[in-house]
Amino acid sequence: MSDLRTSYMGIALKNPIIVGSSPLSARVDKIVGLEAAGAAAVVLKSLFEEQVRIDAEIFEEDLTRHNESSAEATSMFPRLEHAGTRTHAYWVAEARKAVKIPLIASINCLSDVQWAEYAKALEGTGVDALELNLYSPSRDLNTTAAQIEDREVKILDEVRKAVKIPIGVKLNPFYTNLANVVKRFEGAGANGFVMFNRLFQPDIDVDQEVKRARYQETGSRDSLLPLRWIALLSGQVKAGLAASTGISSGRDMAKVMLAGARATQVVGVLLREKPAYIGRMLEEFTAWMNLHGYKNIEEFRGKLARVNPEDAWNFTASQYVEGLIGLG
Repeated sequence: MSDLRTSYMGIALKNPIIVGSSPLSARVDKIVGLEAAGAAAVVLKSLFEEQVRIDAEIFEEDLTRHNESSAEATSMFPRLEHAGTRTHAYWVAEARKAVKIPLIASINCLSDVQWAEYAKALEGTGVDALELNLYSPSRDLNTTAAQIEDREVKILDEVRKAVKIPIGVKLNPFYTNLANVVKRFEGAGANGFVMFNRLFQPDIDVDQEVKRARYQETGSRDSLLPLRWIALLSGQVKAGLAASTGISSGRDMAKVMLAGARATQVVGVLLREKPAYIGRMLEEFTAWMNLHGYKNIEEFRGKLARVNPEDAWNFTASQYVEGLIGLG
C-alpha cells in the first residue's frame, strides 16, 4: 500500500492535500467536514487588513468620545481590544478544539499594520502555523519594486520575531525576480512558500457599463505556472514548497510533486465538486503511485525538478522553443 505521508514547514501531514483559505474554511462545522473528507490540513479563513483597519477605526471613534473621562484610553490600540480581531482569534481557537488535523491561520497583509501582535494572538490559539499573504499592488508611479519588497520583508521579519510557529508566505507571481524575493523571505524566517496566490480580477459589463466582481473558476491548466516555479526553486531553498491554483486531480498532485512540491493547496475543485472529492483525488494519486511502483512520496518528489542547468528542458525560456517545435 502506498504511503501518502509528507511534511510541509516541518508539519507532518497524512497526505499532500491542504485545503486553502476560502469559504470552505470559514466555519468550524465546515472544517470538521474537511477533516472527515480526508484533508491533511486546513488554512483557515484569512484575517484581512481591511477588517483590522475598519475595526480599529470604529474602536478609535468609540475611545475618542470618552477622551476627557479616560486620558489613557487612546493608547490601547493595537492591543486587540477592538472586537473584530478578538472575535477572529476566538473563532480560530474554537476551530482548533474541533479537529485534530493541522490548522494554519492566515493573515492578509498589505501595509505596515502591527501584524506581529495579531500573529502572536493567533499563535496563542494553538494553530500549527501562520500563512502570510503579502500581495502589495501599488498605484503610486513613484513606488519602486525594491520599496515594496523591503516593506514585505519587514512585515515578515516582525512577525517572525513575534512567533515561534512556522510561517509560510503565499506568493504572487508578479515579482521582477521571484527567486531573489524567495531568497530574501527565507532569510527573514519563512519556513514555506505557497505558489501562487489566486488573484481575483475585476471585470466590466459592457452592456450595462458597470464594473463586476466575478469568480473565475480554475482548472488543471492553471497549475502549470506554480509547477514551473516549484521546479526552478526545488533544491535551491530549504523552505517547503506548496502548489496552489488549479490543482484539480490526483494527476495534478503527481505533477507538482515530481517538480518538488511537498504539499498542494486545493480550493477551486472543492467548491465545484464538494469536499468529498478529496477522496477521489487521493485515490487517483495513489493509483498513479502504484502504477509507477512508488511506495512513498520521497521516492519521486523532485525527480523532474531543474537538476542540470545544461538540460534543454529545464523550466526556463527554452521550454517556449520546445513548445513551438512540438506544435509542428
